[in-house]
Amino acid sequence: MERKIGLEIRTLNNSIKRHLDFSSHKNEIEKITGNNGWIIGYVGENIEKGKDIFQKDIEEHFDLTRSTVSNVLTKMEKKELIKRLPVEQDRRLRKIVLTPKAEKLQSLMKNDIDDMEALIVKDFSIDEIDQLHGYLERIKKNIS
Repeated sequence: MERKIGLEIRTLNNSIKRHLDFSSHKNEIEKITGNNGWIIGYVGENIEKGKDIFQKDIEEHFDLTRSTVSNVLTKMEKKELIKRLPVEQDRRLRKIVLTPKAEKLQSLMKNDIDDMEALIVKDFSIDEIDQLHGYLERIKKNIS
C-alpha cells in the first residue's frame, strides 16, 4: 500500500489534538476552541518577548485568511479573551492583547503544549528535528 504524506499529517494532527484534549488542565480550558487556544498561546508568547501582535501577524503565522482571523478575534473579544487596542503611531492598527482571563489560560496551556512538544521530539536528535522542520517548511511552501 502506498503511504500518503497528507494522510499521515492529518492523522498526526488528530493525535496531537486528542492528546491536548485529555490534558491535565482540560476542565479549566475546555471552553476554548482550538484556534482560540493557539492564538492565545501565540499572542502571549510574543507579549512575553516584548513584541506587539496585530491581526496581520496572526494571519501570516497561522496561514489564515483576513476574514477568518477577523471573525475569530471578534468572537474572542466577546468571550473576553482579548482586547484590540489602538496604536498611537497609526490609528488604523489595533494591537492584540490578552485579558487576565486569557493570561491564566495561556499559562495552563503552555505547560500542556510544552509537554506535548517534548513527547513529539522524544528520541529525535537535534539534527533530525532540524531536518523535520525543513521538510515541513517545504511542504507548506509547496501547498501555498
